[in-house]
Amino acid sequence: MAGGPGGGRMAAVATTLTMLRPVEPVVLEGPRVRMEPLDLARHLEGLYAIGVDPDLWRWTQAIVRSREDLLAYLEEAAREMAERRSLPFATIDRASGRIAGCTRFSSIDVRGRRVEIGWTWVGRPFQRSHVNTEAKYLMMRHAFEVLGAAKVELKTNVLNERSRNAMKRIGCIEEGVMRKHAVNDDGVWRDTIYYGVLDDEWPAVKARLERMMERTGAAQAD
Repeated sequence: MAGGPGGGRMAAVATTLTMLRPVEPVVLEGPRVRMEPLDLARHLEGLYAIGVDPDLWRWTQAIVRSREDLLAYLEEAAREMAERRSLPFATIDRASGRIAGCTRFSSIDVRGRRVEIGWTWVGRPFQRSHVNTEAKYLMMRHAFEVLGAAKVELKTNVLNERSRNAMKRIGCIEEGVMRKHAVNDDGVWRDTIYYGVLDDEWPAVKARLERMMERTGAAQAD
């Protein structure tokens, strides 16, 4: 019965649950990177200038070979944002003012306080630079310190060694492989490997990212 001792305890537990705060469009800005919620009118041309590069889509579910492919990909991201299912960003290099790539918050689990950072790509001129490290820092900081996330997830094609190494380098923990997890646009099955950072791991990961950002800043200043 709802009024019995067990029901009272369940009600008490339920009232103590903390939910993920709403993932609203927001500008995230760091020393060298600015992340703006995706706006096709403002960002399409800059993303097109770097986005139709076969190397970017080698391991992804989406296959982008043309302006039309990229537009369809971005329109889907914009629809997800309008439906509050994800929050895509254009990643901008502040020094040059150029768009450097695209990424998003997705797989939003309000009750589980979990959010994924994914659908990330960085144009060739900005790879192996400060851009991806600082973007990850800004997004993780927002997820843990503003949204109240208990966990941030990341995933990639199990064959994508470059992406896997980048995740491990910033301190993400490998969690396992989902076999035949998804089908790419070209009909090829992919196995997906998951990584994660928990809220109690965030302080150490934050410090690690800040050290990495300091090193890339010093290298650019030389």
